[in-house]
Amino acid sequence: MAIGTIILIALVGIVIIGAIALIVVGMRDSTREEDPLQARLAEFAARGETASLEEIELSQPISERVFLPFARKLGDFVTKFTPQNALQSTERRIELAGNPRGLEPATFWAIRFLLAILLAGAMLFVMNNPRVKWDWTRKVLIVGGSVAFGFYLPDMYLTSVIQRRQKAVRRSMPDALDLLTICVEAGLGFDGAMQKVYEKWDNQLSMAFGRVIKEIQLGKLRREALRDMADRVGIPEMTSFVAAVIQSEQLGVSMARVLRIQADQMRIKRRQQAEEEAHKAPVKMLIPMALLIFPSICIVLMTPAFLRLMHSSLKGILGF
Repeated sequence: MAIGTIILIALVGIVIIGAIALIVVGMRDSTREEDPLQARLAEFAARGETASLEEIELSQPISERVFLPFARKLGDFVTKFTPQNALQSTERRIELAGNPRGLEPATFWAIRFLLAILLAGAMLFVMNNPRVKWDWTRKVLIVGGSVAFGFYLPDMYLTSVIQRRQKAVRRSMPDALDLLTICVEAGLGFDGAMQKVYEKWDNQLSMAFGRVIKEIQLGKLRREALRDMADRVGIPEMTSFVAAVIQSEQLGVSMARVLRIQADQMRIKRRQQAEEEAHKAPVKMLIPMALLIFPSICIVLMTPAFLRLMHSSLKGILGF
């Protein structure tokens, strides 16, 4: 194997490892609310051991000691050159995605810029190989495409996370509303019913209800917490549900009746969406059928006829 090929493979590996490290740091677990340094201190205190601050800090994982501070500094540097509207829009999209693993807007933009630079550098190194004899137009197009791909890849990933989360919330809403209705009819208040949903289930909707409960406990009004939840989810079904709950609270309408009506409507919408997806299936099947199945069938059916034609008297007429 040539030395240039070995260097190229090593560089591509470094690029991939660096990108994965940045994504892991950017998507770090946000469910841990306690300070990791305080957790280490409590752990050493429970063991009855005495340790210096340096030993405690070195006992933390390398992601907390090296990658995370580097990503934060890079994010702070990128934030200085990023428009405020772009940061606000990114923060809004991160909220719609459910704040995956504590991702911050500055860290997200740092990942985008660094991934674009890494991919562009890898392509430049590849094109410096003497065996690659491309003109400047092709080189510029490839480098520009690499930069665009690296820059928009995290954005596409965030969009897919948003869509998956909204789809999961939309699917689980009818069952959650049924549980809310049962709890309210059993005598619980609406806050207690949301607490039951949060305790019984472990999905995106239950976590959204859990955040509403925590905000209410911290002093926020229920209607404001519910509106914020609807904004964080970003689907019409949740907005309609929150509006109905707030209206029933203000007008004094039976909460159980409103929840039952909302559950029936959500179930009808879910059935309609399932039917819509079923109607789209034949259209989506055309692409694999035209590109994969139909050519294979043609090869299987036409090959014997073609071989017979090759050995028949029409061989000379057809020019074979």
